[in-house]
Amino acid sequence: MSNIQELSVRNLEIFKNLVEAYIETGDPVGSVSLAERLNINLSPSTIRTVMAELVDNGLLYSPHISSGRVPTTKGLKFFLDGLLEIGDVSKDDRNKIDSIAAGSGNRIDDILSDAIESLSGLSNCAGLVFAPKTDVPFKHIEFIGLSPDRVLVILVTDDGLVENRIIETPQGWTISVLNEASNYLNRQLVGMKFNEITKEIEKEKKLLDIELDSLSSSFVKEGIAVWTGIQEKEKLIVRGHSKLLDDVQEIEKLEKIKELFDALEKKKGLIKLLNMAKKAEGVRIYLGSENDLFTNTGCSAIISPYMNSKGQIIGAVGVIGPSHINYAKIVPMVDYTARTVSHFLQSRISKIRKT
Repeated sequence: MSNIQELSVRNLEIFKNLVEAYIETGDPVGSVSLAERLNINLSPSTIRTVMAELVDNGLLYSPHISSGRVPTTKGLKFFLDGLLEIGDVSKDDRNKIDSIAAGSGNRIDDILSDAIESLSGLSNCAGLVFAPKTDVPFKHIEFIGLSPDRVLVILVTDDGLVENRIIETPQGWTISVLNEASNYLNRQLVGMKFNEITKEIEKEKKLLDIELDSLSSSFVKEGIAVWTGIQEKEKLIVRGHSKLLDDVQEIEKLEKIKELFDALEKKKGLIKLLNMAKKAEGVRIYLGSENDLFTNTGCSAIISPYMNSKGQIIGAVGVIGPSHINYAKIVPMVDYTARTVSHFLQSRISKIRKT
């Protein structure tokens, strides 16, 4: 069985209703309850015959010794590819996602963490976000005084991300000192990556001390030093782990969920999955055995990439939930969250450019 056209209208109607019933409850669906659900008049015995055919086609299976059936991974994929009717994100949910993202600061980690916290709560699934590695050319740096001994360093990377750090400073700095330090960095080092900047500062240390006064020179060095930890690999943020346990009833599956927790903590397998999502256009659904991370856990993932101010895909957001997750509701929710993250990243960089 390779496509919808190979199923008869009757078999397709039975299959579609069975999967929808399974998604609603997570329980095996029997012929009697299916007969009550169908718009066509069929007896339970006729439905059982069709269900047996669908089992032979690899679309259904029986998890226990009972008359109930659930879709296989192949069956779910078959349903999602051709039969799923996607809904719209409700106005309330859109407002919640928007308001949380709008209330975040300029730091990308804050925007992503808040957005995924919101997505986890609204979807009742574990939310996850894949943040890009930040070893990219830097575009702009600025020093803003907060107090006599504290200065905010704002950094904008070439791909439109905004980060900020607070540094402890010697007292006695002035606005002109901060401007001189930022002007030097923006003039000399724009377009370089952080590993290149560090080497350049070290190489030009004597020249730096000649061109700038000692206080401005120290700000240049401190302003770069504070970012030494930024050259990290991709970051993974996961929220709502416990929601994956809400649906677990079998001890065997509980053990698999624990293994999934361990894998999430170690980022094992998930970075690869999210990298795949980054290369795709739009929302992607990953089912059970399609990914080693979810094998035998009864879980699925819905993931969508987000973009920077240049329209380049730099990360991904999504959820992990039971295989009977409400795809019709959550697929557009993940898509909307990804687009919201893209919008706020782009608006943050626009504000920085105007200041």
